[in-house]
Parts: sequence; C-alpha cells; structure tokens
Amino acid sequence: MNQLVQSKHFTTFIVSAAALVCFGLLPKAQAVSPPPDGCYPGFTTAEGCNALNFLTTGAGNTGVGWYSLFLDTTGSFNTGVGGGALVLNNADSNTAVGAAALLLNTSGTENVAVGTDALVFNESGNWNNALGAFALFNNIDGSGNNAFGNAALRENIHAGGNIAIGDRALMNNDITGAGLGMDNTAVGRSALTSNTDGDSNTAVGFQALFSNTTGVSNTAIGADTLIFNTGDENTATGAGALEGNTFGDRNTAVGSQALFTNTEGQGNTAIGASALSANTTDGFNTATGADALLNNTSGLNTANGAEALFSNTQGNTNTAVGFHALFANTTGVGNLAFGANAGDAQTTGNHNVYIGLPGVAGESNHTYIRNINFTSVSGGGTDTVTVNLTTGLLGHLTSSRRYKEEIKPMDKASKVLYRLNPVTYRYKKEIDPTQSPAFGLIAEEVAQVNPELVTCNAEGQPESVHYEMVNAMLLNEFLKEHRKVEEQQAAIAELKSELQTVVQTLTARLEQQAAQMQKVSAQLEMNKPAAQKVATSR
Repeated sequence: MNQLVQSKHFTTFIVSAAALVCFGLLPKAQAVSPPPDGCYPGFTTAEGCNALNFLTTGAGNTGVGWYSLFLDTTGSFNTGVGGGALVLNNADSNTAVGAAALLLNTSGTENVAVGTDALVFNESGNWNNALGAFALFNNIDGSGNNAFGNAALRENIHAGGNIAIGDRALMNNDITGAGLGMDNTAVGRSALTSNTDGDSNTAVGFQALFSNTTGVSNTAIGADTLIFNTGDENTATGAGALEGNTFGDRNTAVGSQALFTNTEGQGNTAIGASALSANTTDGFNTATGADALLNNTSGLNTANGAEALFSNTQGNTNTAVGFHALFANTTGVGNLAFGANAGDAQTTGNHNVYIGLPGVAGESNHTYIRNINFTSVSGGGTDTVTVNLTTGLLGHLTSSRRYKEEIKPMDKASKVLYRLNPVTYRYKKEIDPTQSPAFGLIAEEVAQVNPELVTCNAEGQPESVHYEMVNAMLLNEFLKEHRKVEEQQAAIAELKSELQTVVQTLTARLEQQAAQMQKVSAQLEMNKPAAQKVATSR
C-alpha cells in the first residue's frame, strides 16, 4: 500500500485514540455489563475460533468468524467477517464479508468481497470489489474489477478493469486465463455472460452481448441487444437491436429490432425501430427512420426517412432521403430519391434520379425534377441547359471568346448542309407517349455527312444533332448567298447605270438624227416648187 494512504490510515487512528482519551476524561458513565470481549490492542477486534491468530504488528483489523484473518501478522485495516474470510491474508485494507470471502488472498490490497466465496481465489489482485455469492470467484491477480451480483465475473482470473453488475454478468470473462478480457462493462442479468477474451465491451440490459466471446469494443444497450454477437466494434441501442448479429463488425443499430437479423453484415448503420431489420450478410447500408430499409438484404444503400427503401431486397447503391422515398424499389440499383414519396413508384429500374416526383415503375436512367415542367423562365438572363452525354454533367451553352480558341472563318465548311436530309417522324412511345409529328434530322445520317455535327452517348452511339451548329452553318450559307445577292445587285445597278447612259446617248443621237432629218425634210419641201417650175417651163 502506498505511504500516503497508510499515513492517512494511521492519522485516522491517532485522531480516534485522542477522541477515546477525551471520552475517558468525561464523568464516569455506566458501562455495559459484562464488558464486550474481542477487544485487543492496536484497534483490533477478533471474534471466532483462531480469528487473527498470528497478528503481530498489524493494526485496525477486524476478524469475526472461524479462522478469519488467521495468518495475518503485519497486515492492517482489514475486515474479515465470516468463516475463513481472508484466512491467508497479510496485506492491507481488504474487506471480506461472507464465508470463504477472499479466502486465499495473500498480498492483494484494497479489495472488497461481500458474499459466499466472493474473490475466494484472489491472491495478489488489487482494488477489486465483489458483491454477491461467487462474485469474482476465480480471480487471482486481476485488479480494478467490480462485480455486483451472483456469479458476476465468476471465472475472471487475470483480467482487470471490468465492471459487472447483475447475476452472471461477465460470468465467463477471462476463463481462458489469457488476461485479455479487460475493461468490459456489463450491467444486467447475464450481460456479457459468455465473454472470455473480448475487451472494451459495454453491455447494458438483460442478456446484452450474451454470446460475445472474443469480440472487442462492442456497445449494447437494451434487453437481448447483440445477444449472439462475436464481432467487433458494434453498437446496439434498443431491445433486440442487432439481436442476430454473429460475426458482423462495425455495425450501429439504434432502435427496437434495428438490424434485428443481421448476422455477418459489416459497416451498417440503422437508426429507428426495425430499420434494416431483415438485413443479414450485406454491409455498408445506412438506414435512418422507422422501418427504413426494413426488408433489405443487399448492401451499400442509404435510406433517411420513415419507410424509405421499405421494400428493397437485392437493390444496392440506392439513396433515398424522405418519407416513403423509393418505397417500392426491390432490386433496382443506383437510384437516387430526394423528398417525401420521391421515386416511390420505382421498382426494378436502375440509375434513376427523383427529386420530389414518384417516377414510373421499372424505368432506368431517367431524371425527374419537381416543378421544372411548370416554371416558365424567359428573358435576357436565360440560357439553354446542356448535358454532357458522356459524363452527365449539366451546364449551359457558352459562346464567349473567353472559352474559345483557333477562331477562324467558317468559309466552305458549311457546304455540308446541302447534303443533309430533313425528314418528318414520330418518336417511339417510350420517348413520347403522344407520338406527335416532329421535324428534323437523323443523327446517324448526319454523322455520315459530318460527325462533328453529332453528339454521341457514353457507348459512342450517335444520340443527337448539334442543331445550334446547323443553325450557325445555315447563317454562314445565308450570309454567303446574301453577299452574292448584294454583289449581283451592285452589278445590276451598274449595268442599269451603264444602260441608262447608253439609252441617254442613243436618245440624244436619235433626237439629233431626227432634227437633221427634219431639217432635210424641210429643205426638200422648200425645193419642191422650184422643181415644178422648171418642169412647167419645159
């Protein structure tokens, strides 16, 4: 025992002795008669056959019972009450109440044993507390254990730092004698009763962690929680939580019957009554909410909300957030649903995204966003939403010089337009249930003319036409034709001007010729009488 504690004990006795001296100075009072026996020097009390038989310098001991503290010589401040209690003890500050309590203790100090055979085999273990018949029965040198209840920590030998409260709690701990079952806490009848070498476990509740043997760092709070567990680092809170778990590790279950049938699944988190209740061997699921992922038997799902992914069985990598989200999904994979009842019509489809909408049973690779089809957005600040068909990235069209390089005139590149074949068509019903008439181009045909005008999907198949590029090419062709028309109009205007000049010239000449002809005609008229006279004279 350390000197400080021993010094405190002696100080206590000195104060007590001083008090007794003071009482002796008081007026003489009537003493009990006959005077009590068993009162010995050194504040020692011995009552019973051979009690404290070999005491020499030990002080403050009390031995009551057959052979209690029999071999104690120098040990002090011990209390042994019961036949054979502390019979071999020669250490300090032990308390044993009950037949054979701390029977074989020799050098262990500051132990407390209350109950028949409590700490009976303790030899050198220190700071143990055993309350109940057979509590810490086999402990030899384990220290810092606390056992309260019949057979609590009964088989413990070398392990220390355990707390067992309840009949048979941690009863088999350290039965192997390896000293590995340390720092366990069991509160409740039969809690951690089968534990042998597991350490750092906490069990609170009837039969909590009952079958755990070597599992470490488990926490079970509630009746029958983790009752069959042998795995590590599991946490179960609620009656029946993780009740069926055997080898599964790192699971967390909070709520009545959460992860109820899980046996070997790992890394699951279930918060809510019956969450992940049917899960058995698959891992890394997260369920938050009553009945979330209730029927799940597969892995890598996340459900947050009451009855989210309720019907899921073999589907994996699904995420459902909201009451009833992805409720009917059974085998669908990689679906995302956000909002109450989001995706609740989905059953077996894969890789769908539902934001606030129920979707359609069995569909795959579809995305729904609530209210997007009812909201009109127009004006100068709007733009077209675009999708990268390879990566699925959403964005908008850009045309700023900031995002472009190798800019040059289109020139003759737009002539491919004359090889395109516009058609009319109707979409298949799975694309457009109304099958309304449509007008446009066929992507495969356009790809044969110019692959740059076509967008391909992740599998490299032609998916759509870059109509914005077609429009730009049409503009280029229009501008080229417009320039031709302008040139032709200029040429025509020039020709008109030249023609007008020619006409004016010809008109002037014709007018001149007409004037000359008129002049000649006048002369001819003037010459007619003279000619007649000549003829007459002849």
